Parts: sequence; structure tokens; C-alpha cells
Amino acid sequence: MRKVGLIGGMSWHSTVEYYRLINDVVSTELGGHHSARLVLESLDFDQVRALQLAEDWDGAGRLLADAGRRLCAAGADTVLICTNLMHKVAPAVEDAIDVPLLHIGDAVAAQARDQGIDTVGLLGTAWVMREAFYADRLARHGVRTVSPDEADRGLVDRVVFDELTQGVVCDASRAEYVRVIESLAAAGAQAVVLACTEIGLLVRPEDSPIPLIDSAHAHAEAAARFALDRVLTA
Repeated sequence: MRKVGLIGGMSWHSTVEYYRLINDVVSTELGGHHSARLVLESLDFDQVRALQLAEDWDGAGRLLADAGRRLCAAGADTVLICTNLMHKVAPAVEDAIDVPLLHIGDAVAAQARDQGIDTVGLLGTAWVMREAFYADRLARHGVRTVSPDEADRGLVDRVVFDELTQGVVCDASRAEYVRVIESLAAAGAQAVVLACTEIGLLVRPEDSPIPLIDSAHAHAEAAARFALDRVLTA
């Protein structure tokens, strides 16, 4: 089984889900007492958040690149950045490691295409919703994106950082997110990407008027499939 390296802690609440989801797939596929071969670099999110707020993306890139190098030194066969936003610095991580970076956008796009979906709404942090780095990655796979308006982007971002990354889940925020999802559906979205790895803790499939693509689930499943590839094809 290949070893998967995780750059996590951004926040730790979603990193827990990555660990659980990857192991769920491995144990289901192999049975018995099997579990995934994982190595984790869990960063202090307070340090990462300070770099985000300062928009010091060069500094953030160096921080995550160093984490990626440590994962490679620990024997990782692939590296994942366990957050959507920090894929803004994915090129810096890719340049620093000698194994593949398993990009969250590729995993999300693959799931969309498997479902016959070519237009998705984005729910995530402000940078993910307004900048091109995430939408462009999906566009490589023929998946178009629509984003909330400026006011709703502010609402979605605030809930992520003031609540979800601190482990707070509120019914009132869930209702607001559902309202935003309804507006994205009206703008042509066939599904909504939960493009922040914590949003799945708040919005459940039964809450949404259109299908959800949970980025953390898609990314973790892709990691498990990578880990199992040699085992299942042997």
C-alpha cells in the first residue's frame, strides 16, 4: 500500500475527517484489520491564518513547502494539502516535493464529471470564491463555476472563520448557507462544491436543494484510491 502524506491542521476539525474518510475507504476495500498508511504534518492554524490575513502568500508557500518536504522525508508517496484555500500556494508545494501533489480541484472536478455535472456553485473562503486559482483548476476539466455575490461571499467567509474552523456549528448559519445555495441554483449551478473542507460539518445533503460535492470527501477518496492502487491491481 502506498503511503499518503497529509498537510493538515487548517483547521484540525477537517483534518480529523480526512483521517477518518481515508481509513474508511481502505478498511472497506481490504477488510480485516487493514487501515491506511498515513503520515501527517499538522500545522498551527493560527500561524497560517496570520499569513492569510496579511496576504503573505510567499510566506505561506514556504511554510507548506517545508511541511511537504518533511512528509517526503517520512516516506510519503503523494502529498495532500487538506484545505481548499491553501491550494493557492500549491505550486510552491509542488516545486518542493519529489512525489505527486494530489490536487483537491482535480478530485472535485472528477466527481462532478462522474455525475454528468458541468456547472457548479462555489461555497468557500472569500479567496476561493472570488479569485481564479480554484475556478481555473476546475475549468481544466471542463467544469464551469458560479459564485455568490459580494455580500453573500462575506457571509460565507465569516461563518467559515468565525464558526466552523473553531468547531462551532449553528442552525442559523446553516439556513443562510441554504439560502445562498438556492441563489447559486438559480444562477445555473447543477451542484454546489463545498469548497472549504469544514463546510460539510454544517451543510448536509438533505439540507440542499441541489446535489453537494464535498471537497474533503472527494479529496480523501482520491487519496485512498491512490494508496490502494498497487494493492487492488496486483
